[in-house]
Amino acid sequence: MALRLSIGQYLPGTSLIHRLDPRVKVAGALVLMVSVFFITGPVQLAFGYACILGLLALARVPVAKVVESIRPIAVVLLVLAAFNLFLTRTGETIWQTGPLLVTTDGARVAIIYSLRLVIAVLAAALMLLTTTPTQLTDAFDACLSPLSRVGLPGHELAMVFSLMLRFIPTIADEAQAILDAQAMRGAPLGEGSLVRRCRAVAPILIALLASSVHHANGLSRALDARCYEGGAVRSHWHPLRMRPADWVALATLIAYVAVLLALGAVA
Repeated sequence: MALRLSIGQYLPGTSLIHRLDPRVKVAGALVLMVSVFFITGPVQLAFGYACILGLLALARVPVAKVVESIRPIAVVLLVLAAFNLFLTRTGETIWQTGPLLVTTDGARVAIIYSLRLVIAVLAAALMLLTTTPTQLTDAFDACLSPLSRVGLPGHELAMVFSLMLRFIPTIADEAQAILDAQAMRGAPLGEGSLVRRCRAVAPILIALLASSVHHANGLSRALDARCYEGGAVRSHWHPLRMRPADWVALATLIAYVAVLLALGAVA
């Protein structure tokens, strides 16, 4: 199974989405991800997909990257859909065999509740594909800077979060390389009983842990070589400034939430 993920990988471009202030993109992604939990009907779902697909088209993100961002959660969505399909017992009966029962409400919930999470994944992927790690760090730093006034390490939290996003694809590639190396050596990764398969995973986890520690050690040495000091006041080569396009994007985001809630009230 391929573990290479698009999460955390920046895709260079000159689209309008790329040029937006990173704070606007972070706020927009968070609002889109939270708003999916207000989607309870097919009209809202269609409106949400129309908006997120329009943003992807505006950002000129390749379709392959979009599919790659959805693929890692496909299994989770299928399991979620199965639980909703068979555990929701209200509505008219569509199919029944023994204890298994599928109703109209179960089918509706299984489809809507699973597909709405795809919108959240696409919103996060859009933000990460159109925003560099440096811009993400600056945006998180600006958003968490009020925490520094009450004694909390706002800048350090922002840096840790941005580094986490940056190293997700790196660790995934390392895991895939370890799996390939174990398979070439004849390791029984997908053979035998469940206990044997769990034992075969242990060497992979140990190698991945060693690789992660190696990356962390290299990162700490790089920070030390650059005289990094927590809590120090820093300047920016490119200060963040809101432009008219950013304010328009925020206004559009507010309009999206208002229309989404209005569609839910009408339904």
